Amino acid sequence: MTSAADQTRSDIVAMLPRLRRFARALTGQMADADDIVQIAVERALMRMDQYQTGTRLDSWLFSIVRNAWIDEARSRTRRGKVFAPAELGEQVGNDGEAEMHAKLEADDVWSAMRKLPDEQREAVALVCVEGLAYREAADALGVPIGTLTSRLARGREALQVMLGGAS
Repeated sequence: MTSAADQTRSDIVAMLPRLRRFARALTGQMADADDIVQIAVERALMRMDQYQTGTRLDSWLFSIVRNAWIDEARSRTRRGKVFAPAELGEQVGNDGEAEMHAKLEADDVWSAMRKLPDEQREAVALVCVEGLAYREAADALGVPIGTLTSRLARGREALQVMLGGAS
């Protein structure tokens, strides 16, 4: 029989792909995203007693990822250092035309996302990429739902313009 702590650990592991996507939206780099997720998961495991059973684990974890990135960004500013650059071999695989076009489109979206202000990028990543409800995303970011809604609207509009979907 599994304990609640064991189940929570298992649920955290299941969340890793979503946490990586969110971290990549924040950092813009796969290596940085992996480092931030590792930091966040370590924090979550050390502070499992702070998680309230019955609440949204994903919102709690996204909040920890965001705070880990904020901490790292502040630390970088103080140290004047950065993480290692993205691995050059990251995109190894088939080189078919369809895959190439899909990669170019995804790169365009990631590039456009990186140009958004942090607040808009976080809102778009949680709602549009991770599929959180507005209330859940607002809770994860620690802002009122109206603030989230306006950040999301501005972020979506900016992305449309950058990606050529509006003039």
